Amino acid sequence: MRKKLLAVAVVGLMASATMTACTDSGDSGDASSGGGTTGGGNGKARVGVILPDTESSNRWRDEDPKYLQAAFDAAKVEVEIQNAQGDRARFQQIADGMINGGVKVLMIANLDSESGRAVLAKAREKKIPTIDYDRLTLNGNANYYVSFNNVQVGEYQGYGLQKCLTAKGARNPLIAQLNGSPSDNNATLFKQGYESVLNQNYDKASYTKGPAQWVPDWDPEEAGKIFEQMLQQTPQISGVLAANDGIADAVIKVLRKYKRSGAVPVTGQDATLEGLQNLLTGEQCMTVYKAVRDEAQNAARVAIQLFKGEDPGVDGVIKDPESGGYVPFISLTPKPITLKNINAVVVDDKYIPEADLCKGKYLPLCQLHKVGKFAEDDDKNADNE
Repeated sequence: MRKKLLAVAVVGLMASATMTACTDSGDSGDASSGGGTTGGGNGKARVGVILPDTESSNRWRDEDPKYLQAAFDAAKVEVEIQNAQGDRARFQQIADGMINGGVKVLMIANLDSESGRAVLAKAREKKIPTIDYDRLTLNGNANYYVSFNNVQVGEYQGYGLQKCLTAKGARNPLIAQLNGSPSDNNATLFKQGYESVLNQNYDKASYTKGPAQWVPDWDPEEAGKIFEQMLQQTPQISGVLAANDGIADAVIKVLRKYKRSGAVPVTGQDATLEGLQNLLTGEQCMTVYKAVRDEAQNAARVAIQLFKGEDPGVDGVIKDPESGGYVPFISLTPKPITLKNINAVVVDDKYIPEADLCKGKYLPLCQLHKVGKFAEDDDKNADNE
């Protein structure tokens, strides 16, 4: 019954929002203020998309804009995509320009819930339907949310670290934990997932709980400083739960400095180029692949249908832990990645180009681990035998 009532309410809001957005375009904001603009501007009816930064993960620079743009182009719907470059004031400025400049639908990947909430409230005043993309804005009351099962992402990280430690024959390993940004709800969900696994080992006294700290804004440079201090104070660290590939890479650079890279298992998440390269060298034991193309296509589909005044028909819901309200939610499934199935990212989905991964010092490693064309060559040789 709750879902039916929610659906009716959302459809009603969607209809009124679409009608209002068609007539209440306002003046155009400065489209260049956020950088990375494609399409839109000057009061033209369009979908507005604001991405958070280009530092926390390469995906925000390389993948999301590409896949989102392609989805909107295929539907012949105008879109304006901008990136706030980690600046909350800039995020607000971009949003103001879009909200007052003719967008009919607004999609955001927030920098934090506070600034995201302010933007969503302004859009709601203009009756512009909104979509939380990848990150849920707590108490933001977005009309829709598209992301992955982020607790499951964390569980994969926890189980991945457990397998890596077992493979190394670690006995009562001391685990350091570098969580993501405290302002990102996803980081909280990842933490919930991997701690559910790690706590089982702590309870059995098979692992020892080591230092744990949040990394502000997912900043890799800050992560490196935090981990080096951890390692100096607790040199017996023998496993690291790093919340994403950027943090993992920072940890690995510190471990290299202390001649311990490869000996200390390190997790990651996002299946970035640097993450996969660290898998090839054996310095990172696993990552988690979240198919950005699927996420972008699903979010674009919802936005396009809202733009056209149609019901996106989203059946799932997620409970906002802060407001207690329910948000219509498209939940996508992540995939753990190790060297054994790295081709799922490189060959099957072509998320990371083989030419970028398998070059320079990584070329012989790709050959050794049968990545990309080397896997195909191996299959062909087997067929000929």
